[in-house]
Amino acid sequence: MLIPLNPLFLAENNNAPAFRALELVIILLLWLFFMWVVRAVWVEVRPLKRKQLRAEDLAPSAAGPAKPRRARNLRLYVIRPEEQAGVAYEIGNEVTVGRAPGCGVSIGYDTYASNLHARLFRLDDELWTEDLGSTNGTWVNTVRIGERTRLEKGDLLQIGGTVFELSK
Repeated sequence: MLIPLNPLFLAENNNAPAFRALELVIILLLWLFFMWVVRAVWVEVRPLKRKQLRAEDLAPSAAGPAKPRRARNLRLYVIRPEEQAGVAYEIGNEVTVGRAPGCGVSIGYDTYASNLHARLFRLDDELWTEDLGSTNGTWVNTVRIGERTRLEKGDLLQIGGTVFELSK
């Protein structure tokens, strides 16, 4: 038995250019979405550059030889992510930084940070930091540290996706 064919199926299809245009728009939208995701990831994990020092910060003072910088009364100020910007953390003699609730600086919002990510401590009246074996590392002024590193006022400390500035 023969099945009669619908004459509409036998007619030539003139929708090919419209489907081709729709296909190109979809490919373009997928490409833009992919680039947006790559940019979002890059913004989250890149280390920030250290602030440029002013000339008066570099010039020796006329009052005499420079005294060693004291690490007292320094705080960690969050500068990234923007939702947490401005939050300040006091630094005692020793403080841990990480996602764990027991950390002195708890950054539970940061999925790139380890539970116990880094430790800040005072030694000879100077402030030091060290990585505690974290997966993503600890960065001081865009340099990944592998051993304890001395911190000074104005330094940037990146732990996971969170960037802190050391200030008074």
